[in-house]
Amino acid sequence: MTDLQSIKQKVRDRVREKMDYGRDYQDDEVGDLIDEEMLESPEMAWLSLDQRLRLKRELFDSMRRLDVLQIFVEDPSVTEIMINGMDNIFVERAGKLSKLELSFDSKERLKDVIQQIVAGCNRVVNEASPIVDARLSDGARVNVVMDPVALNGPIVTIRRFPKSPITMEQLLAFGSISKEAMQFLEQLVLAHYNIFISGGTGSGKTTFLNALSAYVQKDERIITIEDSAELQLLGVDNLVRLETRNGTTSGCREIGIRELIRTSLRMRPDRIIVGEVRGAEALDMLQCLNTGHDGSMSTGHANSASDMLSRLENMVLMGADLPLAAIRQQIASGIDLIVHLGRLRDKTRKVLEIAEVLGYENGEVAIAPLFSFEEQGQGDDGKVVGRLVRKGELTHKGKLQAAGLSTV
Repeated sequence: MTDLQSIKQKVRDRVREKMDYGRDYQDDEVGDLIDEEMLESPEMAWLSLDQRLRLKRELFDSMRRLDVLQIFVEDPSVTEIMINGMDNIFVERAGKLSKLELSFDSKERLKDVIQQIVAGCNRVVNEASPIVDARLSDGARVNVVMDPVALNGPIVTIRRFPKSPITMEQLLAFGSISKEAMQFLEQLVLAHYNIFISGGTGSGKTTFLNALSAYVQKDERIITIEDSAELQLLGVDNLVRLETRNGTTSGCREIGIRELIRTSLRMRPDRIIVGEVRGAEALDMLQCLNTGHDGSMSTGHANSASDMLSRLENMVLMGADLPLAAIRQQIASGIDLIVHLGRLRDKTRKVLEIAEVLGYENGEVAIAPLFSFEEQGQGDDGKVVGRLVRKGELTHKGKLQAAGLSTV
C-alpha cells in the first residue's frame, strides 16, 4: 500500500468514526466532515496541494460514489470499464483497452461498491445468487459475477452509453450507414414494419435500436421492455418503460421478459420495443408481432441475418415444444425486416446487411438482401473502406401504401 493510500485509509476511518449512522447524511455534509478531518490530520503536512485535492476527491468517491471507478464513469471518452478482482481494472477508449494503475483498497471495498450499484436498481447479488445485471443512474449497463462462480472475482463489467442518445444522422456522419439506407429505414418505421436488429457483442445493437426509435411518431403509445433499462426514447410523451426483476430470498418473485411482454399486450400499445431477446421470450415476442402490434422492434445476437432466423427458432424451442414448421411460419409472418450490424477489424461499427423477410416457402423462411456492405480495401489510417450497396427492392409494400407513404 502506497503512502497516499495509507493516509486515505486512516482519514476515511476517522471520518467514519465521527459519522452517526442513525441518520442519513447529504453529500455536502460528508464533504464537510472530510475537510474537517483533513485539516486536523498531521499526515496532511507532507502532502502537496495537488495531492490534497486528489485525496479529498478519492475519499468522497470511496464513501459516497463508486470509489476509484467514479472518475471513469464520468469520463465521456470511456465506453467500457472491466474490473477483474480488486487489482485488475481495464478501460476501453476508442476501441482500445488499457490497464489502469489503480486498485481497490480491498476485496471487501469492491464488494461494497457492487452492493451499492445493485441496490440502486433493486437487484440482489450474493453467494446464493452470484450473477446479476444492473445499471447505473446514468443508464450504463452493469454485469456482476461474484464468487464462488468467479474464481478471481468479483468481476464487474460496465458498458457506458452517451448521455445524449446517438441519432441516425450521427451514425450517418460516422459512416455506420448510408443516406439511402437511413431514409429507407425511416419510411419503414413510419409505416409500422416489424424490424429485428441482429449483431454480435459490442456491434451497437442497442444504440442503433435507440436511433431507429427516433422515427416513431410522437403521438403513439410505446412500451419498452428490457432486462436493464437502457433505451433513451426522446420526445415520446405516452411512454411506458418496463424492467425485469430478479427473485430474492426475502420473497419477491422473479418477473422476467416473458411476463412483461404478456402484460404489455393488455396496456393498449401502439408499438412494443423489446431491448433484447435471449431465450424463451422469443415465442412471446413473435406472438406479439403476430397479434396486430405492427411497428414493434427488438434485437438479438447473431452472426448474420440468416443466422438470426436460426437463433430465433432455437430460442422459441426453449419455451415451447412446437413443430419447426409452425415456428418458421410465426417468424415469417411476424418479422418484416432484419438489420444486421457488425464491428469491423478497425473497431468501427457498421450496418452490414438489411434483409427483407419474404415469407414461408418450401419449409424455410425466405429472405432477400436489400442492402449489403461491400468492403473496398483499407485506408492509410487503417480504417476499412467500403459502402452499403443496394441489392434489391422491397417486395411487400402493403404497409407503406396503407400508411400513405411513397415506395422505397
